[in-house]
Amino acid sequence: MLAGLNAALLLLGLPAPATSAGLPVLHGMLMVLGFLGALISLERAVALRSAWGFLAPTLLGGGGLALLSPAPAVLGQLLLVNGAAVLCAVYVQLWRRSWDNTVLVQLLGALLALFAAAFWIRVEIVDLVALLSGFIVLTIVAERVELARISLSRWAEPIVLTLAGALVLASLATMVFSRAGAAGFGLTLLLLAAYLGWHDVARRMVRAKGLPRFAAAAMLAGYAWLALAGLVWMIGGPAWVPHWYDLVVHGIFLGFGMSMVLAHAPVILPAVLRISLPYHPVLWAPLAVLHAGMVVRTLGMVTEVNTVWQVGGLLTIAALLLLALSAVGVAVWAGRSRTTPAARA
Repeated sequence: MLAGLNAALLLLGLPAPATSAGLPVLHGMLMVLGFLGALISLERAVALRSAWGFLAPTLLGGGGLALLSPAPAVLGQLLLVNGAAVLCAVYVQLWRRSWDNTVLVQLLGALLALFAAAFWIRVEIVDLVALLSGFIVLTIVAERVELARISLSRWAEPIVLTLAGALVLASLATMVFSRAGAAGFGLTLLLLAAYLGWHDVARRMVRAKGLPRFAAAAMLAGYAWLALAGLVWMIGGPAWVPHWYDLVVHGIFLGFGMSMVLAHAPVILPAVLRISLPYHPVLWAPLAVLHAGMVVRTLGMVTEVNTVWQVGGLLTIAALLLLALSAVGVAVWAGRSRTTPAARA
């Protein structure tokens, strides 16, 4: 994550701790597969409860580290390919255990990650954005349907599974029939955001207090960015509207992806890391900075004012750092609270 954020500073044209010329090219893969991919596969390995499942986060994280090392780039690329392949195998095993449609949707997302990692050996990453976006979107959407199953209708899983299949086909089509594929991909993103945003219990829970309100606000904001990114992709896609590329990419990976990570962090991280991470109001800080940064970043892009765009980029970087610091701080605070005489009593 830190290496990916360092690369982001370089892409923004700002000073960075490390100034390697090849680092900006790695930004996308470091953040999507090396960081988020490793985090997702770690959570799935814990759910699998089998030692071999931990090969997926090991290979994906190791691939990211190998890309940063002096070793040939192909070593890191092959590690990412193998990590994505093991993640697919984990999903197959989980699906055979439960025959759950939401796991099947996540498997489709992992296949897109595998295709992206494999194609990256020969294809520029700009042509793989739809595949990587599909991986993140399908993974998060499936987990959201799984967690909100009680509040959604019985048609939710078939509808999401159908849209997931359409998203896979459209993302692959962007590499062959680029304009038609982009339009189909954007339309499917828009339909997913609209369906889940309307039916998700978050619409009601945003009026609650504490963790439910925090999670609901993060999810609704995430759906809004996903819908906006889908709309932009549908009317042309990043290839035909170059100045919208930043919105499409970061609207999905930051506005949607990281906002959903924040929404579920107090639930998922304790299960994965075996630590206590109770809700604390401090978690609103990275969420607010993230979406403020996305708004400023978009304004800078629309107005073509480079300084505004850079400030927005800095805010989104700060939000990810705040997320890590907040999680550590809340975990330490929770650990100390349990050691007090009152807590023990």
